[in-house]
Amino acid sequence: MALTNLAQIAMGTTDIMMMGWLGPDTLAAGALGTNLYFIALIFGIGLLNAASPMIARDLGRDSSALGDTRATVRLALWSAASIALPSWLVLWWSEPILVAMGQDAGLSALAGTYVHVLQWALLPSWGYLVLRSFVSALERPMWSFVIGTAAVALNAIANWCLMLGHCGCHALGIAGSGLATLLSSIFMFSALGFVVCVARPFVRYRLLADFFRPDWARLREFWRLGLPMAATFSFEVTMFNAAVFLMGLIGTDSLAAHSIAIQLSALTFMVPLGIGQAATVRVGRAYGAQDRESAGRAGWTAFGLAVAFMAAMSLTMIMAPRLLISIFLDTAAPENTRIVDLATSFLMFAALFQIADGAQVVGSGMLRGLHDTHVPMLFALIGYWGIGLPLGAMLAFPINLGGVGIWIGLAAGLTIVAVLMIRRWSYREARGLFQPRP
Repeated sequence: MALTNLAQIAMGTTDIMMMGWLGPDTLAAGALGTNLYFIALIFGIGLLNAASPMIARDLGRDSSALGDTRATVRLALWSAASIALPSWLVLWWSEPILVAMGQDAGLSALAGTYVHVLQWALLPSWGYLVLRSFVSALERPMWSFVIGTAAVALNAIANWCLMLGHCGCHALGIAGSGLATLLSSIFMFSALGFVVCVARPFVRYRLLADFFRPDWARLREFWRLGLPMAATFSFEVTMFNAAVFLMGLIGTDSLAAHSIAIQLSALTFMVPLGIGQAATVRVGRAYGAQDRESAGRAGWTAFGLAVAFMAAMSLTMIMAPRLLISIFLDTAAPENTRIVDLATSFLMFAALFQIADGAQVVGSGMLRGLHDTHVPMLFALIGYWGIGLPLGAMLAFPINLGGVGIWIGLAAGLTIVAVLMIRRWSYREARGLFQPRP
């Protein structure tokens, strides 16, 4: 599951890396557009991830819960379609939204061109996520990994052809990158959809049977569980989105450097995110079976793995920042000196919050397995928007620390949420884990 997350984020990393070949302005505009797109994408991911703990719980109760599993997948796909239309309508106005936020008019126009194509990738991306939750809950995540890896290659080739104009294609610039992501997303959904319809482990669930049959009680449960998850995801991601927009107010160099540092942080984050998703499945199955010992063991094992991995990533960022930055920019080019220096300083703060970032996402995944989503949502609101972002803005502007101040705020927010999430798990564990949520 972690490798699948890495494959998915590798698509975004490829986009950002290849945009950098077109110049700092294209890189900065791509960062602005991507962050608007991610606000919608992450809200949907949070909501639709409710499918995973629901399916895991049902399978923990009854390993052959065919009807319940099929109904959850069906309602998740319905939910994806229902939120796609309003998301598309909002994203269509990306350029004026960015201008209203005080961003540079030229960068906003370029970002708008990008998002006008990229936004259509939302629905197939969400559809793939729902099917991925299904195969993961059945503990068969290899299918989604193989398809995701193939999509990375497809995305890189499509960027090379459509954005840069190779292989006889017209160079579409930044819009070509959006089209490459759209085509890759359609491929992922279509390929995994084919697999779950014909492969032996999944075909008996007959996911397309009774597709238009409503189950209002289950749909209400899905949204009751999913909306707090969507809010939790959104509070974190929009804190990082807001940091991008604040960087845009500081300058193009700061924005480009931030884009590099945040993309590297996002890459490392994908591993504990996958571990947290695995924790949701394992804890959720134990929750359905009312097996406290297995639930506790699954949760703490996931926590230990995530912290160990992120500690190694923190050390890598401290020891070799310029090597990491060179993936995106020519660090020896004189015109990139300012961006490289800023990105190096930002990576030092990224290194500081690696462990906290891993701990908070795994803690959230552990609690989702217990269907505990409302209190973690409040933790995210307090840590990210109550403390992290205001602190970063204050340090960046009134105190004049610039981009460094924003990164201090990000680190503080993540650390606070990590402590609260693990404290919540420990509290639930002391009460026997499966006691009614206080």
